[in-house]
Amino acid sequence: MFRYLAAAALLIAPASALAESGREQLTQTAFAARDKTVALAQIASVEAAATASLARAPGDSEAQMTRAMAVSYRAKLTHSRSDALTAKAEFEALAAKNPRDAEAQAALGAWHLNAVEALGGFAARAALGARKPIGLVALDRAIALGGGRALFPGLAALLRLAIDPTDATAPALLDAASRGATPTTLDRLIQRRAVQMATVVKGGDTRLVQALAKRLLPLGQFK
Repeated sequence: MFRYLAAAALLIAPASALAESGREQLTQTAFAARDKTVALAQIASVEAAATASLARAPGDSEAQMTRAMAVSYRAKLTHSRSDALTAKAEFEALAAKNPRDAEAQAALGAWHLNAVEALGGFAARAALGARKPIGLVALDRAIALGGGRALFPGLAALLRLAIDPTDATAPALLDAASRGATPTTLDRLIQRRAVQMATVVKGGDTRLVQALAKRLLPLGQFK
């Protein structure tokens, strides 16, 4: 019976509400999941719900972002080039659709820097068209547009340090994140990680800094 009630709720819930609940599920998967198979199943469920929402409301930006994030997370876990390129195209479309959307800019910037961190600059560019300068510019835009939220400087700092543990810009970004607004669960999670990261940065052990930055990023608990 519960299964049928849940299905009915999906049919009548607003698309934006479904997208928000999907984004919350992705946050939990990104930071709390410990089993890759379980994480992939959760991601697939969110993607399917977002796709269903888009079938009813094709222009729903929240559902578009949710689906793009789900595909991007799957790409990170499975190392799928096709998923990575699909996510890139969706993030680019969202950023072009609304250039002042801080979350779209952050997602696009994170896509580029995640690829560079995972593959190295040359391989990421050759295989995926990922470029560190594009990622940094997009994240800077997200910070400027983000209304003082902790998410954007915190994410930028972790990505920078995961690539270069001596990044000179990161400490100020960590400080901004520690003082930033936390309207969402994701903001609160990133803020706590920024505070943790700042303590390690002060210690000056670059190997530890880089390892922790990678570990604290979304899905960083998976090798």
